[in-house]
Amino acid sequence: MREIKKVLATVDYVPEDLLALREIFTGSEFVHVNKHDTEAILREVKDADVAVLAGDLDDRFLGDNHLQWIHCDHAGLNRSARPEVFEHGILLSGSAGRSSPVLAEHCVYFMLNACYHTWELLKAQEACSWGVPGQETWRGLFGRTAGIIGMGHNGQMLAERLHAFGMDLITYDRNYIEGFDYIRKQLVSTKGDTVGPLLEQSDFVILCIQLSDQTHHMMNYQAFQKMKPGAILVNMARGGIVCTEDLIRALDEKLIACAGLDVFEQEPLPADSPLWKRRDVYITPHVTPQVPHRAGRCLDILRENVRRYKSEEELLNQVHAEDACSGVK
Repeated sequence: MREIKKVLATVDYVPEDLLALREIFTGSEFVHVNKHDTEAILREVKDADVAVLAGDLDDRFLGDNHLQWIHCDHAGLNRSARPEVFEHGILLSGSAGRSSPVLAEHCVYFMLNACYHTWELLKAQEACSWGVPGQETWRGLFGRTAGIIGMGHNGQMLAERLHAFGMDLITYDRNYIEGFDYIRKQLVSTKGDTVGPLLEQSDFVILCIQLSDQTHHMMNYQAFQKMKPGAILVNMARGGIVCTEDLIRALDEKLIACAGLDVFEQEPLPADSPLWKRRDVYITPHVTPQVPHRAGRCLDILRENVRRYKSEEELLNQVHAEDACSGVK
């Protein structure tokens, strides 16, 4: 059984949540420092076994120390999944799933904006105009096909909600996901499936997959060419999964009808980006409403992971070498 003698934490928790975090590591020395206090971090990390970080790890945690496990208290760990982490044999985990319910809602928000042509309706409302040309051809979500790329926490939450809307579902993931019998087709990469059939058959393509060297720019011009005419892209994952230049080209050439984007290759999105002015793009600035007591959901993940770490079991949200990102964002 593994021991945890010392824990270094930099999370920005309110006092009651910080106390709960201390209790999770009962029996271990627990040191909490400000994430910006480099001197304290370098001093305390030297003999720490575990680090619980407010954000992504950086070089301060990869120097002269014997860290065995680093937990980054947020979801997307592409900035932390650096090759040198795995070369050092450090276990890496995150808090994916803490905001999955509202992230799934956010996907639906983009999808409904596209279905209801929000740009056109708001313009008509401002002009006190009754009706919008072409509105008789609009279609809702019911009966249409949604392709979910990535069936982690967010993808699973989204699948449940889109099933309730009466949508036909196709998914693509590394593994087969049990308990989703209503999904018409699960494409599994480890079984040799490609994402092609999902792109070809889906009215909505929703990205919920993590960014890695393998998924960087997976949505490029060739992928857009495979999508159904009139299809809609939603990206709630990471900006680097989509090649921005190719997305703009696909929109210009009407290969796809619309995109809903919460994440971008460069953030903040530059003011001179052509995406801002397009009426076939809906943008949110990498922000989603919070779930009630999000820190409590993070603590639940950590509580279970401490048990798993000591028992030498696979951690929740553990990131592996194949998920490494070599500088992509």
